[in-house]
Order: sequence, then C-alpha cells, then structure tokens
Amino acid sequence: MSDLAVAVLSGGLSHEREVSLRSGRRLSAALRTAGLTVEEWDADSALLDRLREHRPDAVVVALHGVEGEGGAVQTVLEMLDVPYVGSDSHACRRAWDKPTAKTEMARAGIATPDWVVLPHSTFRELGAQPVLNAMVDRLGLPMMLKPEQGGSALGAQVVRDAAELPAAMVGCLAYGETVLAERFVQGVEVAVAVVEGSDGPVALPAVEIDPEGGIYDYTARYTAGLTTFHRPARLDDRAAAVVADLAVAAHRLLGLRDVSRTDAIVAPDGTVYFLEVNSSPGLTETSLLPMAAEVAGRSLGDIYAGLIERAVARSQ
Repeated sequence: MSDLAVAVLSGGLSHEREVSLRSGRRLSAALRTAGLTVEEWDADSALLDRLREHRPDAVVVALHGVEGEGGAVQTVLEMLDVPYVGSDSHACRRAWDKPTAKTEMARAGIATPDWVVLPHSTFRELGAQPVLNAMVDRLGLPMMLKPEQGGSALGAQVVRDAAELPAAMVGCLAYGETVLAERFVQGVEVAVAVVEGSDGPVALPAVEIDPEGGIYDYTARYTAGLTTFHRPARLDDRAAAVVADLAVAAHRLLGLRDVSRTDAIVAPDGTVYFLEVNSSPGLTETSLLPMAAEVAGRSLGDIYAGLIERAVARSQ
C-alpha cells in the first residue's frame, strides 16, 4: 500500500467548496499518517488532463455537493477507468436525489416522514398561497423544508407557523429549483456511518446530534461549539440495533459502495425514521463519520486505506 499514489479530490465549485476542502485536507493528513503517498487535487478544469498525465493508482472523492455526491465526477473517473473509493455514478444519483432515496426506503417498508415534492414553477403557475395552504393541510406544522438535492443542510429550514412559510420557501429555493417538504418528526437525531470490509457493510456506532438552536443547519454543522455530539448516541440497545440495521439497509438498497452515512430520527415511541443518506460523508473536524470511527476504535486513515485497497482490487 505504501507505494500507491493516491489523489484526494476536493474543492470544486459547489456551495460546499470550503467544507470539501476541509474534508480533503483532513483525509489527506490521515492517509499520510497511515503511510500512503497522497496528493490533494482540486476538481477544476485541469482535472482531466491531470488524470491522464499523472494517473493515480486510486482516487478518493472528498467532494461535496453535486460534483461529488451527484455522480458527475464518478462518471468522469469511470470514463477514464480510474479506480476510486466510493459509490458508482448510478448509486450516487439515487442517493443524491432525496425523494428518490425516500421512495426506495418506503417501498422496502422503512419508515420515512411523509413528504411532497414541488418545483418552483408550480408556485408560479398555480399561485403560491393556495399551494402553500395545501402543503400545510397535507403535512401539518411544524414542517421541514429542504432542497430535493443538496448537502450540508443548505436551504433546510423548519417552519412552525404558516406565516413563516413563504419566506422559508424563498430561502429553500435559493439552493435549487425544487423543494422537498416533509412532516417534521420530533425525536433524537442520529447519524450512522457504514463502512465496507471483507464481511460486507458494517455500521459504526451511531452519533447523536444535539444542536444548540434545535436545528442541525449549516451553521450548527460547521461551527465548533454550536452542536453537542453524543458518541455513541444515547440509545437503548434495541434502538441502537435498529438504526444500525437501517443504515446498512439504506446502503444496500441504494446500491452504495465502500462508505456512506445515513441520517435518521428516533421518535419518542421508538419508531426510527429514515431522513437521507450521504454517499460522500464529510470528514471535517465537526463531521460525524470521524467521530463514529473514533468510538469504534478505528482511525480515519486506516479506514480509508482499506477502502483504497478495495478500489484498487476492483480494477484488477
């Protein structure tokens, strides 16, 4: 492994560029500590030429946003036949589109909050207020709004009063043309990372998310001190087993590969609700996968070194 040349892709041009750069820097440092030769590459217009001229033995995608999670850069890597860590392009697209992922989970009998999906054009063509009224009638209040695609909770908001809904919709639609509105479920929010090994996908211990303001939005995610993380989550044995099974099921049902992170809510009655799944989990100082790895007694470098070995083996 020590003689492999590894490129960590980060940056890009999405709203999550700075978060991605932080993930890339931390992962690169962890891989170097594990003994690998690593270069950090930005996902820019020079990337294809760089891949052809200085072809790495493997690529690790630490991109967030549509480039890294929506299947675009994976498609490029597949066209160039470059081994990479992470889910293939088709699985990335399924996970990136939140309604698609929720539909797959619901079809498999997994609970997920009731939802509706509406493009911006519907509000223009049918009148915003009647459509908003119908959303409240269907989902009730409070209601969770989020772009149908996207990460880092950009544009995500909880609406508790109908009077707040128009402004919240404008804020949500600033990050995409289509909004996903969900029935808000009160409970314990957890994140469960899944890592593949020789025995298949295995869930790491769940991390409980307790944001100071009650909502795990972009600021709460990436500002140290604004969220308390309980690691492992304060769940009884039954709930801990259910959320672990849910994360592995999501990983398998969506055809994900190597690593993923599933977000869920454990309601007061014990019901576990699937929220969404991330095919390129964050790796910053406040990200959840590194916390889960620490609880499991595993280092980030060793986890990804193993995934790099798997990616190289797939190409042989």
